[in-house]
Amino acid sequence: MSIKQKLARLKGHISTQPSVKRQQEENAIPYLEQWRAWNAEPFYFDGDYCLVREVVYSLDDYHGNYRLGDLHDVHRLWQTTPLSHPLSSKGHEVSDLFFFDTETTGLGSGTGNTIFLLGHARVYDDRVIVRQHILPHPGAEIALYQSFLSEVDYTTLVTYNGKAFDWPVVQTRHTLIRDALPHLPSFGHFDLYHASRRIWKQRLSSVRLAYVEKEILGVERKEDIPGFLAPMMYFEFLSTKHPETLVGVLKHNEMDVLSLIVLYIHLSKQILQAEEIDHATEKLEMARWFDTLGEVTEAKKVYEQVAESSRHEAMQAKWNLSLIYKKEKNYSKAIAIWEELFLTGQGRWKIEAAIELAKLYEHRFRDPKKAYHYAEEAYRLQKTLGRLSGQSVEEIKKRLDRLMRKITQ
Repeated sequence: MSIKQKLARLKGHISTQPSVKRQQEENAIPYLEQWRAWNAEPFYFDGDYCLVREVVYSLDDYHGNYRLGDLHDVHRLWQTTPLSHPLSSKGHEVSDLFFFDTETTGLGSGTGNTIFLLGHARVYDDRVIVRQHILPHPGAEIALYQSFLSEVDYTTLVTYNGKAFDWPVVQTRHTLIRDALPHLPSFGHFDLYHASRRIWKQRLSSVRLAYVEKEILGVERKEDIPGFLAPMMYFEFLSTKHPETLVGVLKHNEMDVLSLIVLYIHLSKQILQAEEIDHATEKLEMARWFDTLGEVTEAKKVYEQVAESSRHEAMQAKWNLSLIYKKEKNYSKAIAIWEELFLTGQGRWKIEAAIELAKLYEHRFRDPKKAYHYAEEAYRLQKTLGRLSGQSVEEIKKRLDRLMRKITQ
């Protein structure tokens, strides 16, 4: 189908239809009044329909520990920070962020898995709007995706594991009916699952959204259905056609997209105000994230704070800090940390520090005797304690042999 034909087809569907025909269409929708009581209205396209539900929240409404309107505050912070970060909304309007979640009939991304609910939320200057696009029967996917694709902002999707699941399923379903729909373009993505896993994998026993909600965001769901029941409830709805059977799924999805808003708020605060994080493990992981991204100045500031603590995370922070100094050729600071770890550290840190000192004194300062001393200590500790460092006993032994040859030359 050509673009011209698609536009002509779309134009015919968005034009005002005769009231008699519209009344006939509405009469054909089972339990339409009950749907309207749940703020859902039909969307007509290509001779079929889907249902679109809309719920409006105030910016002052709380979801867990945060006001929904707090998104405006972190958005302003993103606009002024010099940080370059994958979760930065710099250059976007706050309403551009498209908080998105789906409900499907299965867990795979193949053609057998159908999306029956597309939920999303956007935060505006004066309100928060949650919209849900509902598939009333399997044959209505063209209407469902037309209603959704007319709203989605592809450049700023905010999801929880959406890169691996939600959006690939959208792409698969779109492929099956693409001749009747607008093209699905490339997209930008803020996937909060990967951020949560990076920061909380050591602190939390699970980083499922429901667990992060409870442990981090202060969200307590009441009478919420478990997500795995959603497909069964949808199949029951297909049998009864009554919206009451889907109410629990709609509320579950609504809570999911609201949780994405407050999770983005929380993560943004942790990133932009990392020096104020109280939890040592979380603070260390944030410093490591900055380090990975090449935000060295910010990484050093946060590492230094963790290094000053009395917790076991301090050793890791000192080690990571020493590697930054080594890369910067700030050898005096690197040596100071390695000597401290060698003298006061335990196990792995003592061995790693000895190896780094041996390498530096051999290759940088051309002092094979001092290098031999540290290599010998590393060798002894490695043999005594087992392999705790990145080098094997055999590798350290080769270093000792080479250093001995240099000493006796």
